[in-house]
Amino acid sequence: MTLPDQPDSQLLSDVETLAIELAQLGGNEIRAALGSMLQVRYKGLEEDPERFTDPVSEIDGRVERMIRERLADRFPDHDIIGEEMDHRPGRGHDFVWAVDPIDGTTNFINGFPLFASSVGVTFRGRPVVGALWCSTSHALEAGVYHAVSSRDLRFNGAPLATHANPAVRRKLGGEPHASRQKFSWDGRKTGSAAIECAFVGAGLLDMAWFERPNMWDVAGGMALVSASGRGILERRDDVWHPFESFEGSNADLAEWTMPIAIGKPETLDEFLNAAHS
Repeated sequence: MTLPDQPDSQLLSDVETLAIELAQLGGNEIRAALGSMLQVRYKGLEEDPERFTDPVSEIDGRVERMIRERLADRFPDHDIIGEEMDHRPGRGHDFVWAVDPIDGTTNFINGFPLFASSVGVTFRGRPVVGALWCSTSHALEAGVYHAVSSRDLRFNGAPLATHANPAVRRKLGGEPHASRQKFSWDGRKTGSAAIECAFVGAGLLDMAWFERPNMWDVAGGMALVSASGRGILERRDDVWHPFESFEGSNADLAEWTMPIAIGKPETLDEFLNAAHS
Protein backbone atom coordinates (compact mmCIF):
# COMPACT_ATOMS: atom_id res chain seq x y z
CA MET A 1 0.00 0.00 0.00
CA THR A 2 1.33 3.45 -0.93
CA LEU A 3 1.23 5.91 1.93
CA PRO A 4 -0.16 9.39 1.17
CA ASP A 5 2.31 12.23 0.61
CA GLN A 6 0.02 14.60 2.51
CA PRO A 7 -2.02 14.00 5.66
CA ASP A 8 -5.74 14.68 5.37
CA SER A 9 -6.86 18.29 5.42
CA GLN A 10 -8.73 18.07 8.73
CA LEU A 11 -5.66 16.77 10.51
CA LEU A 12 -3.58 19.56 9.00
CA SER A 13 -6.15 22.10 10.18
CA ASP A 14 -5.98 20.66 13.70
CA VAL A 15 -2.19 20.79 13.61
CA GLU A 16 -2.27 24.41 12.41
CA THR A 17 -4.68 25.39 15.18
CA LEU A 18 -2.34 23.99 17.82
CA ALA A 19 0.72 25.53 16.15
CA ILE A 20 -0.94 28.96 16.29
CA GLU A 21 -1.77 28.44 19.96
CA LEU A 22 1.82 27.45 20.75
CA ALA A 23 3.35 30.36 18.81
CA GLN A 24 1.01 32.78 20.60
CA LEU A 25 1.97 31.19 23.91
CA GLY A 26 5.58 31.97 23.12
CA GLY A 27 4.67 35.52 22.19
CA ASN A 28 2.74 36.04 25.42
CA GLU A 29 5.69 34.89 27.52
CA ILE A 30 8.10 37.07 25.56
CA ARG A 31 5.95 40.18 25.98
CA ALA A 32 5.48 39.53 29.69
CA ALA A 33 9.24 39.25 30.18
CA LEU A 34 10.25 42.37 28.24
CA GLY A 35 12.01 44.89 30.45
CA SER A 36 12.62 42.44 33.31
CA MET A 37 16.03 41.42 34.67
CA LEU A 38 16.45 38.18 32.73
CA GLN A 39 18.83 35.36 33.52
CA VAL A 40 21.08 34.82 30.50
CA ARG A 41 23.68 32.16 29.81
CA TYR A 42 25.89 31.63 26.77
CA LYS A 43 26.40 28.35 24.93
CA GLY A 44 29.95 27.19 24.26
CA LEU A 45 31.67 29.03 27.14
CA GLU A 46 33.20 25.76 28.34
CA GLU A 47 35.20 25.54 25.12
CA ASP A 48 35.83 29.28 24.76
CA PRO A 49 35.40 31.53 27.85
CA GLU A 50 35.40 34.62 25.62
CA ARG A 51 32.60 33.40 23.36
CA PHE A 52 29.51 35.48 24.12
CA THR A 53 27.79 34.94 20.77
CA ASP A 54 25.04 32.37 21.45
CA PRO A 55 22.85 33.57 24.33
CA VAL A 56 19.95 31.71 25.93
CA SER A 57 17.51 33.45 28.25
CA GLU A 58 15.41 31.84 30.94
CA ILE A 59 12.38 32.53 28.73
CA ASP A 60 13.74 30.30 25.93
CA GLY A 61 13.72 27.25 28.20
CA ARG A 62 10.40 28.12 29.85
CA VAL A 63 8.59 28.53 26.54
CA GLU A 64 9.97 25.31 25.09
CA ARG A 65 8.92 23.36 28.20
CA MET A 66 5.39 24.78 27.97
CA ILE A 67 5.17 23.99 24.25
CA ARG A 68 6.36 20.43 24.81
CA GLU A 69 3.79 19.89 27.57
CA ARG A 70 0.87 21.07 25.43
CA LEU A 71 2.05 19.11 22.41
CA ALA A 72 2.31 15.96 24.56
CA ASP A 73 -1.33 16.42 25.59
CA ARG A 74 -2.62 16.84 22.03
CA PHE A 75 -0.28 14.76 19.84
CA PRO A 76 1.72 12.56 22.23
CA ASP A 77 3.13 10.33 19.49
CA HIS A 78 4.50 13.18 17.34
CA ASP A 79 8.21 13.94 17.42
CA ILE A 80 9.59 17.33 18.44
CA ILE A 81 12.94 18.99 17.83
CA GLY A 82 13.60 22.07 19.91
CA GLU A 83 16.55 24.39 20.14
CA GLU A 84 16.94 24.14 23.91
CA MET A 85 16.13 20.50 24.76
CA ASP A 86 17.35 17.23 23.27
CA HIS A 87 14.36 15.03 24.18
CA ARG A 88 12.80 13.33 21.12
CA PRO A 89 9.49 11.74 22.23
CA GLY A 90 8.44 10.33 18.84
CA ARG A 91 11.62 9.68 16.87
CA GLY A 92 10.75 8.18 13.49
CA HIS A 93 7.19 9.56 13.40
CA ASP A 94 5.94 11.11 10.13
CA PHE A 95 5.13 14.35 11.98
CA VAL A 96 7.99 16.35 13.47
CA TRP A 97 7.46 19.66 15.26
CA ALA A 98 10.40 22.08 15.05
CA VAL A 99 10.32 24.70 17.80
CA ASP A 100 12.40 27.80 18.36
CA PRO A 101 10.96 29.44 21.49
CA ILE A 102 12.73 32.73 20.75
CA ASP A 103 14.37 33.26 17.39
CA GLY A 104 16.48 36.39 17.71
CA THR A 105 17.45 35.91 21.37
CA THR A 106 20.31 38.41 21.11
CA ASN A 107 17.82 41.03 19.93
CA PHE A 108 15.39 40.04 22.70
CA ILE A 109 17.81 40.27 25.64
CA ASN A 110 18.98 43.67 24.38
CA GLY A 111 15.46 44.98 23.96
CA PHE A 112 15.84 45.32 20.18
CA PRO A 113 12.28 44.59 18.97
CA LEU A 114 12.91 42.05 16.20
CA PHE A 115 12.32 38.49 17.36
CA ALA A 116 9.85 35.65 16.95
CA SER A 117 8.51 32.49 18.52
CA SER A 118 8.51 29.88 15.77
CA VAL A 119 6.59 26.62 15.47
CA GLY A 120 7.00 24.53 12.34
CA VAL A 121 5.62 21.10 11.51
CA THR A 122 7.05 18.73 8.94
CA PHE A 123 5.48 15.62 7.43
CA ARG A 124 8.08 13.15 6.21
CA GLY A 125 10.64 15.91 6.20
CA ARG A 126 8.60 18.47 4.25
CA PRO A 127 7.34 21.65 5.97
CA VAL A 128 3.53 21.52 6.01
CA VAL A 129 2.47 23.92 8.78
CA GLY A 130 4.02 27.08 10.17
CA ALA A 131 3.03 29.53 12.89
CA LEU A 132 5.33 32.41 13.78
CA TRP A 133 4.54 34.96 16.45
CA CYS A 134 6.49 38.04 15.36
CA SER A 135 7.23 41.10 17.45
CA THR A 136 6.26 43.30 14.51
CA SER A 137 4.58 42.81 11.15
CA HIS A 138 3.29 44.44 7.97
CA ALA A 139 0.51 45.84 10.18
CA LEU A 140 2.99 47.43 12.64
CA GLU A 141 1.76 45.17 15.41
CA ALA A 142 2.79 41.89 16.98
CA GLY A 143 0.91 38.83 15.82
CA VAL A 144 1.03 35.34 14.34
CA TYR A 145 1.72 34.62 10.67
CA HIS A 146 0.45 31.13 9.96
CA ALA A 147 -0.33 28.75 7.13
CA VAL A 148 -0.70 25.23 5.92
CA SER A 149 1.85 25.10 3.11
CA SER A 150 -0.77 24.27 0.46
CA ARG A 151 -3.11 27.10 1.54
CA ASP A 152 -3.05 30.87 1.82
CA LEU A 153 -0.83 32.68 4.28
CA ARG A 154 -2.74 34.38 7.10
CA PHE A 155 -2.02 36.89 9.85
CA ASN A 156 -3.99 36.54 13.08
CA GLY A 157 -6.56 34.47 11.20
CA ALA A 158 -7.15 36.89 8.32
CA PRO A 159 -5.99 36.14 4.75
CA LEU A 160 -2.93 38.16 3.83
CA ALA A 161 -2.93 39.79 0.42
CA THR A 162 0.23 41.56 -0.72
CA HIS A 163 0.27 44.28 -3.37
CA ALA A 164 3.60 45.54 -4.68
CA ASN A 165 3.89 49.27 -5.32
CA PRO A 166 5.18 49.66 -8.91
CA ALA A 167 6.71 53.01 -7.96
CA VAL A 168 9.20 51.25 -5.67
CA ARG A 169 12.05 50.34 -7.99
CA ARG A 170 14.48 48.87 -5.47
CA LYS A 171 13.30 46.19 -3.04
CA LEU A 172 14.80 44.68 0.13
CA GLY A 173 16.47 41.33 0.75
CA GLY A 174 17.48 39.62 3.97
CA GLU A 175 21.20 38.80 3.95
CA PRO A 176 23.57 37.36 6.56
CA HIS A 177 25.91 40.36 6.31
CA ALA A 178 23.66 42.98 4.69
CA SER A 179 26.41 44.38 2.50
CA ARG A 180 25.39 46.25 -0.61
CA GLN A 181 26.01 43.86 -3.48
CA LYS A 182 25.29 43.69 -7.19
CA PHE A 183 21.66 42.71 -6.72
CA SER A 184 18.51 44.68 -7.49
CA TRP A 185 17.67 44.87 -3.79
CA ASP A 186 19.22 46.45 -0.70
CA GLY A 187 20.39 44.02 1.96
CA ARG A 188 18.95 43.96 5.45
CA LYS A 189 20.13 41.95 8.48
CA THR A 190 17.44 41.53 11.15
CA GLY A 191 19.07 38.98 13.46
CA SER A 192 16.12 36.58 13.15
CA ALA A 193 15.73 33.98 10.41
CA ALA A 194 12.10 33.43 11.44
CA ILE A 195 11.28 37.13 11.05
CA GLU A 196 12.88 37.17 7.62
CA CYS A 197 10.94 34.07 6.51
CA ALA A 198 7.68 35.67 7.64
CA PHE A 199 8.58 38.92 5.90
CA VAL A 200 9.37 37.12 2.64
CA GLY A 201 5.98 35.41 2.85
CA ALA A 202 4.28 38.72 3.59
CA GLY A 203 6.03 40.47 0.71
CA LEU A 204 8.08 42.85 2.88
CA LEU A 205 11.31 41.24 1.66
CA ASP A 206 11.78 40.05 -1.90
CA MET A 207 14.11 37.31 -0.73
CA ALA A 208 16.35 36.17 2.09
CA TRP A 209 19.16 33.71 2.44
CA PHE A 210 20.78 32.06 5.42
CA GLU A 211 24.29 30.64 5.62
CA ARG A 212 23.69 27.57 7.80
CA PRO A 213 20.41 27.71 9.74
CA ASN A 214 19.17 24.92 11.94
CA MET A 215 15.89 23.16 11.22
CA TRP A 216 14.08 24.95 14.06
CA ASP A 217 15.16 28.33 12.67
CA VAL A 218 13.39 27.91 9.33
CA ALA A 219 10.92 25.00 9.32
CA GLY A 220 7.94 27.13 10.31
CA GLY A 221 8.97 29.98 8.04
CA MET A 222 9.43 27.68 5.06
CA ALA A 223 5.79 26.60 5.34
CA LEU A 224 4.78 30.28 5.20
CA VAL A 225 7.03 30.87 2.20
CA SER A 226 5.49 27.92 0.34
CA ALA A 227 1.96 29.09 1.16
CA SER A 228 2.71 32.52 -0.31
CA GLY A 229 3.93 31.04 -3.59
CA ARG A 230 7.61 31.87 -3.04
CA GLY A 231 10.42 29.46 -3.81
CA ILE A 232 12.94 27.69 -1.56
CA LEU A 233 16.47 26.70 -2.55
CA GLU A 234 18.98 24.58 -0.65
CA ARG A 235 22.72 24.46 -1.30
CA ARG A 236 24.14 20.93 -1.43
CA ASP A 237 27.53 19.91 -2.77
CA ASP A 238 28.23 23.55 -3.68
CA VAL A 239 25.17 23.70 -5.96
CA TRP A 240 21.81 25.36 -5.31
CA HIS A 241 18.83 22.98 -5.73
CA PRO A 242 15.09 23.35 -5.19
CA PHE A 243 14.42 22.34 -1.60
CA GLU A 244 12.53 19.05 -1.27
CA SER A 245 12.73 17.94 2.35
CA PHE A 246 14.90 18.04 5.44
CA GLU A 247 15.20 14.26 5.31
CA GLY A 248 16.83 14.48 1.89
CA SER A 249 19.81 16.27 3.39
CA ASN A 250 20.48 14.46 6.64
CA ALA A 251 19.08 11.32 8.25
CA ASP A 252 18.96 13.04 11.65
CA LEU A 253 16.74 16.10 11.32
CA ALA A 254 18.11 17.59 14.54
CA GLU A 255 21.54 17.81 12.88
CA TRP A 256 20.31 19.42 9.66
CA THR A 257 22.05 22.67 8.77
CA MET A 258 22.31 23.79 5.15
CA PRO A 259 22.40 27.11 3.27
CA ILE A 260 18.88 28.18 2.29
CA ALA A 261 17.53 30.90 -0.01
CA ILE A 262 13.86 31.90 -0.19
CA GLY A 263 11.96 34.43 -2.27
CA LYS A 264 10.14 35.27 -5.45
CA PRO A 265 11.15 32.97 -8.35
CA GLU A 266 12.55 35.86 -10.41
CA THR A 267 14.53 37.15 -7.43
CA LEU A 268 15.96 33.71 -6.75
CA ASP A 269 16.95 33.50 -10.42
CA GLU A 270 18.94 36.70 -10.01
CA PHE A 271 20.51 35.32 -6.84
CA LEU A 272 21.49 32.10 -8.65
CA ASN A 273 22.94 33.98 -11.61
CA ALA A 274 25.13 36.00 -9.26
CA ALA A 275 26.23 32.83 -7.46
CA HIS A 276 27.26 31.24 -10.78
CA SER A 277 29.09 34.29 -12.08
